[in-house]
Amino acid sequence: MYRVQIDDLVIGDGAPVVLIAGPCVIESEDHCLRLAERLKEITFRLGLSFIFKASFDKANRSSFDSYRGPGLDKGLDILSKVRERLCVHVLSDIHASSQAQRASKVLDIIQIPAFLCRQTDIISAAAKTGKAVNIKKGQFVSPDQVEYIGAKARKAGNDRILITERGYTFGYNNLVVDFRAFPIIRGLGYPVVFDATHSVQLPGDRGSCSGGEREFCPYLIRAAVAVGCDALFLEVHDQPGNALCDGPNMIPLDDLEGILVQAMEIDRLVKKGEWA
Repeated sequence: MYRVQIDDLVIGDGAPVVLIAGPCVIESEDHCLRLAERLKEITFRLGLSFIFKASFDKANRSSFDSYRGPGLDKGLDILSKVRERLCVHVLSDIHASSQAQRASKVLDIIQIPAFLCRQTDIISAAAKTGKAVNIKKGQFVSPDQVEYIGAKARKAGNDRILITERGYTFGYNNLVVDFRAFPIIRGLGYPVVFDATHSVQLPGDRGSCSGGEREFCPYLIRAAVAVGCDALFLEVHDQPGNALCDGPNMIPLDDLEGILVQAMEIDRLVKKGEWA
């Protein structure tokens, strides 16, 4: 299986599980810095590798009037400050090919949103930057089709590819995780990231915005680590009830450490026994 390495951080190839975490969207510079600092403290205490994530623009919100974020330039400036002041790696998503080069000046991992995972031009543009690329598997894509998605990035000369599983459409306003996807995708050679918080999202459940069932996140996280995922993607907020985006499916910051302790114990057991 491929490994994705960023400085001394390794994702895949039997390395311990890595945490990718942060708020759904950048709400303010101060909030990002405070939350990233808390996340770094927790992960340092646990000995867990950590990548901070936050979107500078949520271009796929349900409603035109929904909060989208500060935009490309201001958002990347904030993420740059998080990266430099706290010495953590950062990830964010792009929504157009034209954003790839600008984003690559700041981001350690460029993310392709689920709804754009089959768009050849944006995958190629992200891959050509040479940065690691996290492609979120759309909820309309089967695990075996990841072969063709990943091939687009590799065709552009980049094999530093992560694939994120985040559930499959199961009727209206609901997603379900098929855990067979994890060994299938890993069998194609890609490290698998599990997006637990979007897997419990209820898309469009509230009409102009999505609902969510965050109470199921711990169960899905434990299952994903047991099946053999290489990184966890968790949207976390200190006050999810007041979050500007995806509050119903984000994990409260105060609950995070206990969830991670369990996940790390399962990860060590699985990888020690080479069952994954």
